Amino acid sequence: MPTLRLALSQIDPWVGDLARNSDEVVRWTRQAVEAGAQLVAFPEMALTGYPVEDLALRRSFVEGSRGALVELAGRLAADGLGEVPVVVGYLGRSEHASPRFNRPAGSPQNCAAVLHRGEVVTRFAKHHLPNYGVFDEFRWFVPGDQLPVLRVHGVDVALAICEDIWQDGGRVTAAREIGAGLLLVVNGSPYERNKDDQRLELVRRRAAEAGCTLAYVNMVGGQDELVFDGDSIVVGADGEVLARSPQFEEHLLVLDLDLPAAGRDHTDGLLLSDGLHLVRTELDGEPQAAPAVGAPPAEGRRRLTAEVAPRISDEAEIWAALVSGTRAYVTKNGFESVLIGLSGGIDSALVAAIAVDAVGAENVHCVSMPSRYSSQHSRDDAAELARRTGLRLRTVSIAPMFDAYLGATELTGLAEENLQSRLRGTLLMAISNQEGHIVLAPGNKSELAVGYSTLYGDSVGAYGPIKDVYKSLVFRLARWRNEEAERLGEVPPIPEHTITKPPSAELRPDQVDTDSLPDYDLLDSVLARYIEDDEGRDAIVAAGFDPAVVDRVVRLVDTAEYKRRQYPPGPKISVKNFGRDRRLPITNRWRRG
Repeated sequence: MPTLRLALSQIDPWVGDLARNSDEVVRWTRQAVEAGAQLVAFPEMALTGYPVEDLALRRSFVEGSRGALVELAGRLAADGLGEVPVVVGYLGRSEHASPRFNRPAGSPQNCAAVLHRGEVVTRFAKHHLPNYGVFDEFRWFVPGDQLPVLRVHGVDVALAICEDIWQDGGRVTAAREIGAGLLLVVNGSPYERNKDDQRLELVRRRAAEAGCTLAYVNMVGGQDELVFDGDSIVVGADGEVLARSPQFEEHLLVLDLDLPAAGRDHTDGLLLSDGLHLVRTELDGEPQAAPAVGAPPAEGRRRLTAEVAPRISDEAEIWAALVSGTRAYVTKNGFESVLIGLSGGIDSALVAAIAVDAVGAENVHCVSMPSRYSSQHSRDDAAELARRTGLRLRTVSIAPMFDAYLGATELTGLAEENLQSRLRGTLLMAISNQEGHIVLAPGNKSELAVGYSTLYGDSVGAYGPIKDVYKSLVFRLARWRNEEAERLGEVPPIPEHTITKPPSAELRPDQVDTDSLPDYDLLDSVLARYIEDDEGRDAIVAAGFDPAVVDRVVRLVDTAEYKRRQYPPGPKISVKNFGRDRRLPITNRWRRG
């Protein structure tokens, strides 16, 4: 039985930066070749970054991607890396018209290619195009109709792209039909909570259906609202996990796979399942057998022991996603530092702790902006967090500004409360303009859901790190982060009093959130059913919730849509976030949930 040494390069591509991404492919390929890899794979659209959205509709970008692919093949060969085939995703275009989809020749495609000896030896396009949740690929791409198969070192390797294995049939079934020894899938699969478990079950199922080992390489990093967690994995046809990369970090996974020898040759163009046509590419390389574990090396090769990264807790996973998304947004948009309004409350404290982990305490600038209603203990909590983390804190009172406004116009009630928030927002943006920091907004998902975020006030910012985090989860994450610090022998970043005190906006005397909202555990339970599960009012009431509470929450959510549209992006961690996932009309008279 031949042995193939496979390298899965779990990297962080930057959208639109073809030069940087090409450099990264070369760098990681060199590491893979030095490790003795015989086949190297990179994620979906690794050359362009993913998703490229409407950049796909710009001919200049498509041609830039195609040109960069050819240059990359030549560069790999010039650097002495051309003997090892490299699979890399890129943005391509169709050679033929697609009457079924009413698309002309030259339409953009989500493609991957195999680079070998300075040439692009095969190209293929994604067959199944996702058009749900955060995906709009039918807007941009036309599907491919091939099953590409590489014969390398005596093994037939079938190739697929991401959604090709999330849908039944297609390239998975076709791989079984031609007797592939390995199904290699390149991916740009965004993170959401518990998706690692879902992904594992999917890969196991598809490996069984394909009747062969399945290798799944995914990207890491962040792109606007999306976060990619890596979690690259190799699974045998029997469902055994042979290797797995860690989540949320760049990683090269190299392992030896004992795979069945290539069987009979199939005719190029053979029609397979779902109308796929077989396209075979013969690459040089005699079948090789690796010695058993512990045996002396044969011709300088010793069998590599498979690496299986340990799983992490839900809180650790979510925290890593929030940190990764924040770091990516700040750094990829050319900023070096962030600015946060630090009130002493739990939300801004959590955002500050995320920012410290993402960009370093020396790059986190915070402003305490007390008013006449700000409690001393909140001011003290903000100062204590700064002391614990080492972030930079200054205090600028908004009391004189507030008094000046009230002296110029008569404001009472909600207008008076919101004025304080808007003064803080204006001050943050002024400092941002002056000093060049990017402002982070502290709103959580519970507040955004019911409209408890002040437009042009606490909604000010370029990025919202906890935009997709319900308030009850905010508290759990704060406790987890402190416990993790203690486990590591570090100072817990968030003062205990910040976590235990009743949450309050402190915009009027003795104000607490429960004056106007249900308890957050109850509120979040209703919100999860209404938002993530798309349950209507009657279904939620039937589940045992108080009709009056449900009616009020549903009304608040529905009437706050216009506010959410004006809130900055933030990292998606749930199955349905406010942004790319959930798209409801602002002007909407439907009130039955």
